Amino acid sequence: MIPGFVEDFDEFVRARGDALLRYGFVLAGNSEDAADLVQEALARLGDAWPRVRKKHDPEGYVRTTMVRLHIRSWRRRRREDLVAAVPERGEPDRYGDADLWAELQELPRKQRAVLVLRYYEDLSDKEIAEILGVSRGTVRSQAARALDKLRIKRVLQEAR
Repeated sequence: MIPGFVEDFDEFVRARGDALLRYGFVLAGNSEDAADLVQEALARLGDAWPRVRKKHDPEGYVRTTMVRLHIRSWRRRRREDLVAAVPERGEPDRYGDADLWAELQELPRKQRAVLVLRYYEDLSDKEIAEILGVSRGTVRSQAARALDKLRIKRVLQEAR
């Protein structure tokens, strides 16, 4: 890194670190993976800081990097994580509505990513398609399927 930019980078990390960690939690679903996403994305930002700083959108760079890292990890895994015993309840949600997060957790990863990018990040279908490396039609169909699943679940819960 260029010495004159070190202070700016440190200031950016201090100012936006918590928000990036919350964003990572929404993407990954747990604190450990969220911290890993933030750490890796900030390491990549540090290498590119002089170039990214000139474009005046370092947070956008980090968030896009985090999404791409997250997608890469679940593309590699494409399998379920098996556990010996099912926990009674998941990790408590420190960043928002626990019921909504629990419902989002039940969605397939691609559908969850589309909803997070659309409603949490307020991105357009075109932007989401570019980040995820899919077509705009895929973004729309994944969002529609995810919302249908959430609606059906709500109706079933209310019927009980």
